Amino acid sequence: MSQCPDLSTLTSDEKDALLEALWARLVEQDARIKELERQLGLDSSNSGKPPSSDGYRKKSRSTNLREKTNKPSGGQDGHEGKTLRQVENPDTIIDHCPATCAGCGEALGLEQATGHRKRQVFELPKPQPIAVTEHRAHRCQCPQCGEETEAAFPADVTAPAQYGANVAALVVYLLHWHLIPEERLAEVMREVFGVEVSTATIAAMAQRKAEEWTELADHIGEQVRQAPVKHLDETGLRIAGLLQWLHVASTWLLTFYRTSRKRGAMLEDVTGIVVHDFWRPYFTLKGARHALCNAHHLRELKALSDIEREPWALAMFRFLRHACHAANLARQRNEGLTPTLLDWLSARYERILAHGLAFHESQPPLAPSPGKRRGRTRRRTGHNLLLRLRDHKDDALRFLTNPAVPFTNNQAERDLRMMKLKQKISGCFRAETGAQTFATLRTVLSTARKQDWNLLDTLIQPSDALRCKLRTA
Repeated sequence: MSQCPDLSTLTSDEKDALLEALWARLVEQDARIKELERQLGLDSSNSGKPPSSDGYRKKSRSTNLREKTNKPSGGQDGHEGKTLRQVENPDTIIDHCPATCAGCGEALGLEQATGHRKRQVFELPKPQPIAVTEHRAHRCQCPQCGEETEAAFPADVTAPAQYGANVAALVVYLLHWHLIPEERLAEVMREVFGVEVSTATIAAMAQRKAEEWTELADHIGEQVRQAPVKHLDETGLRIAGLLQWLHVASTWLLTFYRTSRKRGAMLEDVTGIVVHDFWRPYFTLKGARHALCNAHHLRELKALSDIEREPWALAMFRFLRHACHAANLARQRNEGLTPTLLDWLSARYERILAHGLAFHESQPPLAPSPGKRRGRTRRRTGHNLLLRLRDHKDDALRFLTNPAVPFTNNQAERDLRMMKLKQKISGCFRAETGAQTFATLRTVLSTARKQDWNLLDTLIQPSDALRCKLRTA
């Protein structure tokens, strides 16, 4: 409506129609304003938005999802400290003696020492220049028959001039674990070790190691598929100028990364329980049971309580926190929750759901989206969450009945966090080969860290040796 019509020229029926149209417009705009206000109220503490999207005006972290305790800040009782302490046998001892007596001026030295105090300085030795080892394969002539026989070079010495295994291990470690860009890594190698390594050589070192570890990475992926409980998640990556996807499947001991052009390209032959964030394609996995991430539920409930002011949301928020605490206590005692407690928790869960559904059924229906004529009836955000919690009750509460199932999907989200940091540093992968190299190397390196292996040693050892000592449970 561009301008107000002349009301004096309208009939009674036309005025009634105008009022109805204006009222419908007000209802639609009011719903739109509420939705925009809800979106403005969302941040990393009450939604799936990353903390980086909060901007500089971040809210006080005193309102985060962690419960307050009476414990002081800092290390707690029983925490193993890492304070620097003196050692019994230092590598070097430097004696300091007074030159003259403070009383009479007599010369003094170590021979007159009667005691001492000691202080120790822990210092790195100055980086040494690279060591060059020359291998000579000699030809020897047999004194009996005169035949000349030439010796073979070691299997890992394949070129007239090449870098050794330690140099390659350090380069791959800094490049793909600490995410130092290739040009800066070349600068580090030059400044610290005096080695002029080109960016092409750095990339080639990573590519060779990825090819060597391909079968090991596939073996890790197979072990994750067969694990009783595994965590699944995905995130977008710019690869070869396109938005592609990095998928992770992990346990507390194993990590498996893979890239795909499609977000919905699910891992095949998965068994056991998969923990995820209720993304619908995960339910297409055949032969797998599901457990939902309750950290996502808590954030959604916090938004419903803080922004929408829905009364049932706070009750469900508190219920999930208390249920998590009860499960953690039982897990610490290596016991399961008693049937009586499980029945009480289930009944409490149902009562909160019933209260929330009754609340939403009493609300006026939402106006349909403009231009939308087909599909299901539009529902509020809280109503959708209630239906999810009702229809997937067993999946949401599986952490109560199975001690091996965690409360959240934080394992997969932690395993993806460094991937996003890589994207922030490098922006994208120019080719799919580089993305696949990164996924393969991070698969083995992340698994090695979970296995408590030294990463530099891991990069030097043969793949078969790593496979033999891999723990899966």
